[in-house]
Amino acid sequence: MSASLKSLIIGVAGDLFAIPVHVVCDILDLLPVTGVPTARAHVNGLINVRGRVVPLMDLGMKIGLPAAVATPDSRFVVIETFVGGEETMVALRADKVHEVAEFDLVLAEEIPRIGMRCRAEFVRAVGRRHGRFVMVLDLERVFAVD
Repeated sequence: MSASLKSLIIGVAGDLFAIPVHVVCDILDLLPVTGVPTARAHVNGLINVRGRVVPLMDLGMKIGLPAAVATPDSRFVVIETFVGGEETMVALRADKVHEVAEFDLVLAEEIPRIGMRCRAEFVRAVGRRHGRFVMVLDLERVFAVD
């Protein structure tokens, strides 16, 4: 299947991922994080986004990659998506924000399970940008209540 997709391309644990631009609300430098002792390991805590309390997710940990390590390029990508059937604002920890780009999807049917470092069920499609594979996240599955 061939299609194009306008997305925000982010780096997580050395891989590239695409998030549809229409769900992105903000891109922030790292902020203070308030821990939540009973939260799952991939939920880093809560951040304040313009007076709103927003959960922060380590995207890498959620999709089966190593935990993020803060660097000068690290950012919080704030998105609005559905979690448990409710529209919710969530911040994702990204190692780097690369660009907003429209790119062609080269595979949108079956995602290969061999050769992927992240869990394939969280990838909706694979595209290419500047000679590298970009995995398009299936946000519905990433944020399904588990």
